Amino acid sequence: MNSNWKQDPRLKKMNPQKLSMLTEFAKQVESTPKDQLFTTLISLNAQASQKGVEFNDEETDLLISIMSDGMSPNEKQRINTLRLLSQNLMKRNKK
Repeated sequence: MNSNWKQDPRLKKMNPQKLSMLTEFAKQVESTPKDQLFTTLISLNAQASQKGVEFNDEETDLLISIMSDGMSPNEKQRINTLRLLSQNLMKRNKK
């Protein structure tokens, strides 16, 4: 992941606390092997929840877009599939 993501205009609308967390997440993701990325994303989500921070769907889409920059189409598809699974699990847990 390169640092060009910081120039994304969609970030201007993001809460500063969330933007700070995103920067921390990006640093962690950069040093994470691709085969461990899902585990890392789950961990990052847990860290955010512990701090009382929740990312809405638009923000989550942005995060995934940024974090998957430079991935192959197959890797991006895998991330999108995991995101859909995660959304379904969250919906079930809220019932």
